[in-house]
Amino acid sequence: MKIGIVDLDTSHPRNWIPIERELGHEVAGILDSGDVHPPLYAKEFSREHSIPRVYDDLSQMARDVDCAIIHSCDWDSHVAKAAPFVEAGKAVLVDKPIAGNIRDLEQFRKWVRQGARITGGSSLRFCDEKRQWLAQDVAKRGAAHTVFAGCAVDDFNYGIHAYSLISGIMGPGIKSVRHLGRHVQRRVQVDWADGRTAILVIGAADNWLPFHASICTDKQVTQFIVESGKVYAALLNATLPYLAGVQDRPPVEFDQLIEPELAAIAAMVSWTEGDRVVQLTELDSNTAGYDGAEFARLYRKQKYPKA
Repeated sequence: MKIGIVDLDTSHPRNWIPIERELGHEVAGILDSGDVHPPLYAKEFSREHSIPRVYDDLSQMARDVDCAIIHSCDWDSHVAKAAPFVEAGKAVLVDKPIAGNIRDLEQFRKWVRQGARITGGSSLRFCDEKRQWLAQDVAKRGAAHTVFAGCAVDDFNYGIHAYSLISGIMGPGIKSVRHLGRHVQRRVQVDWADGRTAILVIGAADNWLPFHASICTDKQVTQFIVESGKVYAALLNATLPYLAGVQDRPPVEFDQLIEPELAAIAAMVSWTEGDRVVQLTELDSNTAGYDGAEFARLYRKQKYPKA
């Protein structure tokens, strides 16, 4: 499969490319929008990673590749950057967060229902620790009724990892979300329609904290810290066969795939409205979301403080 990489904003492109090649795929070209990096960065990146072409037009890239991987840290641009590939009938992997508002999530959902191959999101959904826990005999490990999970750095760009981790453990069916307050980090309660619950600890802390989870069942408690060096391979092993057309079924049904983003948006509504319980059914195109352009601006400033 020929892959086109859209935007080089984060460390993900350089870390994913070797894995993509190990899995037998060709990185045919890159395009960088310049939201984070200076103008010559893409050419330097292409030489460093032996990528044959630097594009300046998404439509041209869409004609030449089989699949786009969108790495833009401005998640508000994901729909516009995916559109040329969807219109050309090409597959799309959207790096996390898939989108930061309901309108964009609904557009991706519409495309999927029309037959587009779109997947992606956080790699934590596919981490080995979660997969190994789910692979155990449920009669021995029991069924999860409560999960505690978390990470640090920020509420959404990193926080989405924690939401995705609990979604991967518990499965679909999130009903409501409530912000429980903030003491150093935010604490968020996520409830499923069948009565199961997760408590998340997310947001900035004094140091980087590992991704972690504690799973409570009727038979045992399992705790783990995610080995972060393995999560990219886990995601790409799970998603690329589907995007290449080798597998007919997506690794995760799209409605479940975007539940973490929906839960995160509901959490923000909760903390801006007095920490009330927010039903996912309340969310619509008028619901405030996370500002992707502002995040990209701050990310660039952090990366290039003198620019």
